[in-house]
Amino acid sequence: MRRYIVKRILQMIPVIILVSIFSFMIIHFAPGDPINMYIRQDMTQQEIDELRVDLGLDGTIAEQYLAWLSNICRGNWGNSLINHQPVAKQIFEKLPATLLLMGTSFVLSILMSIPLGLVSGMKKNKAADQFISIFAYIGISIPAFWLALMLIIIFSLNLHWLPSNGMRTVGSNSVLDILWHLILPGIVLSVGNTAVFTRYIRSNTITQLEEEYVLTAKAKGVSKRRIMTGHVLKNCLLPIITIAGMNLASLVTGSFIIESVFGWPGMGTLGMSAINSRDYPMIMGFTMLSCVILIIGNFIADLLYGVADPRIKQEVKKIHES
Repeated sequence: MRRYIVKRILQMIPVIILVSIFSFMIIHFAPGDPINMYIRQDMTQQEIDELRVDLGLDGTIAEQYLAWLSNICRGNWGNSLINHQPVAKQIFEKLPATLLLMGTSFVLSILMSIPLGLVSGMKKNKAADQFISIFAYIGISIPAFWLALMLIIIFSLNLHWLPSNGMRTVGSNSVLDILWHLILPGIVLSVGNTAVFTRYIRSNTITQLEEEYVLTAKAKGVSKRRIMTGHVLKNCLLPIITIAGMNLASLVTGSFIIESVFGWPGMGTLGMSAINSRDYPMIMGFTMLSCVILIIGNFIADLLYGVADPRIKQEVKKIHES
């Protein structure tokens, strides 16, 4: 297993390097000289030249990239052009709120998609299957921002049941208050993944119910409930690990949109503000961290799949023996 993990880590390294190059080139893709973003009207040419040296913009692009990457590795992500505060500090202050929203929506997606997918697969082509399939198709196709606005209008403006903005009530720091504010954005962000997971679990359930081991268990008189929970469910959930890793990108990008709609104080709100104000150091750090989160998420998914799937274990064992 150790070799398997090392192999996956080595595969991650070139991807992270490519991501860092792309993040660094954002500032150079912008029109004009990057130094223009730092120049004040009262600065002399000598001061501009000194500033260029201080910012590491006096060398070749390769030298600038290596210097920037070195600073990133040391935790120096530069300062924001808007408030002149360290980029890393601002991003990591917002990161917990984004991870809370993403984690909550992911858990909701799993908890809702497993029973829906199993029931849909067991009741193939029946009324329950058709109803769940319609829900899944709507969930896949509906725009998240539109659903967010509709839920705000219904549950916040009309019924006054749930808050529509922010992460907590002013003057309140209770966990329950945070969870209360988390309901609407968490549901909206989970709908798309719930629909996707439900369709995959349904498809896998139908396939597994036609396997010989299921037919043998039925012939031996094993109850349907035991077959579903003890055999079919486990085999249906294996592909979900991979799909969850692949859909992590939609969680990250979706959280940015949802955070902007609901005023959730996470990375999405910070990122949208940076994009609107052309805060390039913030955009560079934001892009780098978001991509690294995706890479690490897929790495964890690979490890979980390797632990859960006996075929991967056998492959790893063969590698050790060779």
